[in-house]
Amino acid sequence: MSLIRSYIKLTRKVSWADILILISISAVLYGVIHFGENFKAEFKPLTEIDLSPLALPEYSFFSLVRGFAAYAISLLFTLVYGYIAAYNRRAEKIMVPFLDILQSIPVLGFLPGLVIALIAVFPHSNIGLELAAILMIFTGQVWNMTFSFYRSLQSIPNELREAAKVYRLNWWRRFTKLELPYSTMGLVWNSMMSMAGGWFFLTISEAFIIGDKDFRLPGIGSYMSAAIHDGNVPAMIYAVIAMSLMIITVDQLLWKPLVMWAQKFKFEETEAAIVPKSKVLDILRSSHIILFVREKIIIPVINFLKPLATYTKNKIDNSEKRVAVFQKIFKSVVGWMFKLIFLSAALYGSYKLLGLLISVNIDEWKTIGVDLFLTFLRVCAAVVIGSLWTIPAGVAIGMNPRLSKIFQPVIQVVASFPAPMLFPIVLLILMKLGGSIEYGSILLMMLGTQWYILFNVIAGAMAIPSDLREAASINRLSKFMKWKRLILPGIFPSLVTGWVTATGGAWNASIVAEYVHFGNDVLAATGLGAKITLATDVANFGVLAASVIAMSTTVVLINRFFWKKLYVLAEEKYSLTK
Repeated sequence: MSLIRSYIKLTRKVSWADILILISISAVLYGVIHFGENFKAEFKPLTEIDLSPLALPEYSFFSLVRGFAAYAISLLFTLVYGYIAAYNRRAEKIMVPFLDILQSIPVLGFLPGLVIALIAVFPHSNIGLELAAILMIFTGQVWNMTFSFYRSLQSIPNELREAAKVYRLNWWRRFTKLELPYSTMGLVWNSMMSMAGGWFFLTISEAFIIGDKDFRLPGIGSYMSAAIHDGNVPAMIYAVIAMSLMIITVDQLLWKPLVMWAQKFKFEETEAAIVPKSKVLDILRSSHIILFVREKIIIPVINFLKPLATYTKNKIDNSEKRVAVFQKIFKSVVGWMFKLIFLSAALYGSYKLLGLLISVNIDEWKTIGVDLFLTFLRVCAAVVIGSLWTIPAGVAIGMNPRLSKIFQPVIQVVASFPAPMLFPIVLLILMKLGGSIEYGSILLMMLGTQWYILFNVIAGAMAIPSDLREAASINRLSKFMKWKRLILPGIFPSLVTGWVTATGGAWNASIVAEYVHFGNDVLAATGLGAKITLATDVANFGVLAASVIAMSTTVVLINRFFWKKLYVLAEEKYSLTK
């Protein structure tokens, strides 16, 4: 009866904002159900893409669902993987280098085997292709988030950790009250960047060629891919407009409210003078429907589960010795089973990989070495040139809420836009100016990778405590001294994370920046990215495997002997929290 009376009372308080929320939820549910119908549709190796602008709303929504499905997987992976790597020193020695390897493997290194395997598992429906597309988008999102969360956990101030020990917080309360809140600011900004990273390879994730087989899924990425293939300039413009509208909508309805909400987790002793605002977050906070769901459903469920958890804990405590023995046996058995399965898979994979590598002759290996060096130079140039403007711009935006309010939506739209959609237009301009793809590919890499640096710098600048900024103003530090004593130490850990992920992103971007399709024409630079793309197109798996291994090994060695030293420097000398 109490719930019924609350419901009747709620209906009398429903406002236009509540009605808008209900309509939005209903529309999203309908769209998800419609996507589910396509998800389970009959498998077709080649789906016809309708280049009419009327098809774009549906295609845009399909791509959006895939993006958020990939983001959900990325967030779960980030929290689990980053937490274990940050607190298990033995596991860290394996997990962090393994993360470097995964980050460095280009999308096309995952794609052929993943698509073939999933189609074999789901031969009669689109489930295999849809899962492959979602996982490809996932590989463009997850690494940046995981590195950010891992570094945030490592930079938690010692006094906060001591306070958690004094209050005897268990691991769950420590995670929800300290570790996750402290990491929220960087995680939100890197989530935005990760969504952008996922969109970067959207044209490949939704439309890809393996040998003589052409796989397509309905989506804005495949729409743009078909438009580029046909040389249909109006359709390209329609796709650009649709993508921009989608990104602006997501920014206003999701990311802007999240950025405002994340401000309350900022680590500082004085309150910021200017706090960013979001009308969407204000509507959600004032919604009677949201309040009703929270007070009458969510909180009662949590309160119901608390005694159950306490009862379970007491039962475990009462049989502690028996449980400890069981856990020890269980962990030992499961551990050995996992090791056996992992070792068997590794041996089988190594055997197959060795067979592919043997098929590559010495001359081809020499060519791969030269191509690797040229791509390395382009990656370095893209990161250096991108840093020249992203560092001062990121500091200005992150330390000035007014600028953040103006530029955050603009940056989010520009950064989230799939750069490969613009490649044909940029290349046409370059060719008219007498440029070459050999140098133009550096610009194409920058279009997708400089945002990693910018977003991390903004997050780092926003995290600088207001009391330290006020102290710098009171002491009337010059601009040079302010940068030396406050800004660079404050942003340096985030900047290193931005450089690492931007470098990994540039290596990945080389596969689309050095080899560009436009109609019937192909522009290819001499480099490893172009070699990987070409090897995928002609299904030359030996050269593809050799190229991917060369790229991955190079990235891991750079991370191990260069970036790791910068991380140590950031933590030991330039951290504001140590």
